[in-house]
Amino acid sequence: MEYLLIAINSVFIGNLILAKFLGICPFLGVSKKVSTALGMSMAVMFVMTLAATVTWILFHFLLEPLNLQYLRTIVFILVIASLVQLTEMAIQKISPALYEALGIYLPLITTNCAILGVAINSIEKEYNFLGMLVYAFFGAVGFALALLLFSGIRERLDISSVPKSFRGAASSLIVAGILSLAFMGFAGLVPG
Repeated sequence: MEYLLIAINSVFIGNLILAKFLGICPFLGVSKKVSTALGMSMAVMFVMTLAATVTWILFHFLLEPLNLQYLRTIVFILVIASLVQLTEMAIQKISPALYEALGIYLPLITTNCAILGVAINSIEKEYNFLGMLVYAFFGAVGFALALLLFSGIRERLDISSVPKSFRGAASSLIVAGILSLAFMGFAGLVPG
């Protein structure tokens, strides 16, 4: 039951983008097309889950026993950057079209604060290994859900009759605010 609550909280209540406002750069930058958003979501899901796993292991089996917890952020950033490079090379080999579509946003996963936030939060919340995996994976699912919803709405706005003063960034920010308010409705879903 504990892991189910962590999953629900990660996707809906504590959504990284819409509740914690982490990962806003790819949220606004890669959300013009659903196909691109889906590719970015899969890349973030892979990197976030793997990065949280590797950083959790490094923290608990290397940094903590050697009393080097103060190096946590530096080590976590190095791990994330390495994993992003591996993911970037894999996507370039597997799907050159997706690699081109993601453009500059793929290397920006390195600086995506959502990934670093999940790695740090899983340590600070003192999750065990399975709790960390659930938190990281479903945090990425919540990230993907927000990104895909937003990109779908943006695609619809592009073909809709929107007043000139609300086109582009203005309508995107209004929609992002409304989505964030909608996700606030899930706040009472999980007790505590």
